Amino acid sequence: MFKKILIANRGEIALRIQRACREMGIKSVVVYSEADREAKYVKLADEAVCIGPAASAQSYLHMPSIISAAEVTDAEAIHPGYGFLSENADFAERVEQSGFVFIGPTPECIRIMGDKVSAKQAMIKSGVPCVPGSEGALPDDNKEIIRIARAIGYPVIIKAAGGGGGRGMRVVHTEAALIHAVQTTKAEAGAAFGNPAVYMEKFLEHPRHIEIQIMADTFKSAVWLGERDCSMQRRHQKIIEEAPAPGIPRRAIERIGDRCAAACKKIGYRGAGTFEFLYENGEFYFIEMNTRVQVEHPVTEWVTGIDIVQMQIRVAAGEKLPFTQKQVQLRGHAIECRINAEDPVKFVPSPGRITTWHPPGGPGVRVDSHIYAGYFVPPNYDSMIGKIIVHGDTRDQALARMRTALSETVIEGIQTNIPLHRELMVDAKFVEGGTDIHYLEHWMAARKQR
Repeated sequence: MFKKILIANRGEIALRIQRACREMGIKSVVVYSEADREAKYVKLADEAVCIGPAASAQSYLHMPSIISAAEVTDAEAIHPGYGFLSENADFAERVEQSGFVFIGPTPECIRIMGDKVSAKQAMIKSGVPCVPGSEGALPDDNKEIIRIARAIGYPVIIKAAGGGGGRGMRVVHTEAALIHAVQTTKAEAGAAFGNPAVYMEKFLEHPRHIEIQIMADTFKSAVWLGERDCSMQRRHQKIIEEAPAPGIPRRAIERIGDRCAAACKKIGYRGAGTFEFLYENGEFYFIEMNTRVQVEHPVTEWVTGIDIVQMQIRVAAGEKLPFTQKQVQLRGHAIECRINAEDPVKFVPSPGRITTWHPPGGPGVRVDSHIYAGYFVPPNYDSMIGKIIVHGDTRDQALARMRTALSETVIEGIQTNIPLHRELMVDAKFVEGGTDIHYLEHWMAARKQR
């Protein structure tokens, strides 16, 4: 087992990894930007290294600074968390070439799954169902693009091969708008991701967003740890996640889960990963794989009792998975609300100093957050400042616990989206379960008119 791990991230995930290390008796090194000097995990770290100014490009995305920090502190491994460099194959490669262990998949796996086109081709070969679409990147021939769209059937969606996080997508409803949409998305993809390749898929009208959590070791063992429903989204950004997904037959989930585990064995995957699917009319369609720990991993931890972050570390250290598929048992229901520092109606970021912080408590309540009274939320990064996660024996009990938790939570000095979560927890359609990925956008549009 490692004696010292460098955490190449910030915010609540840095604290989460730090806690996992401490529980395992591993020393942690935290890197931080000048904007994060007062962060809780910096104060709690065994060692902390400032790697640059507030701008991400000069700190959390600056590979030489992170690797230098690992060298000067004698760290043995680097955990990238999520976001920033976590799915950057070049970073994983540089980490390993510098003599450290990258706590994640191999650079080769990250490259295959990071490009949406090659990922889709790999999944088709592995027998994982995909959304009907182009076989690879779209050609430059406009006539051929039109032919592909006609074969798929409108509406279609144009996606950047190197995209993610809801960026680099454009829905096309008519042939007249097709070529302009393809050219615009190509230009945007080239500028944003350094890869102008785009592909085309059938645009599903009312899908749900269902994902399968997997864990694989270096001994060709791979298991799936249940599913999550992440359909409550705004602009492709998840707001609420839950496990298990309400209203989907277990046999259907088990079939797709087994295929995901088999695909991991086929591509030689290691560590934690998530297969993301659109689910409509009883069918699953693969959209992408995240080769890292997810923001919403706590809901899976609640229902399986498995510490995903510790398992990432154990697998990276060369240990075998300590459980088989049959030993993975789901218990109860978990729900997570992402707490963002933003206006709950206009969604404008709300950085600033937190004057009051009163977290919720009680049975089945977990809070993952790095904030404290007096903490200054910097304007330089993502607006998420924490997560409230609850667990109950049933979905109804979990909903009741989340309502109670949200009613107890007090954050003053900045605005947060807690009022939005309070409304959604009593919304009839959400309480019923099974809303699609467009539901929240429609709900907000209707709220504006009220």
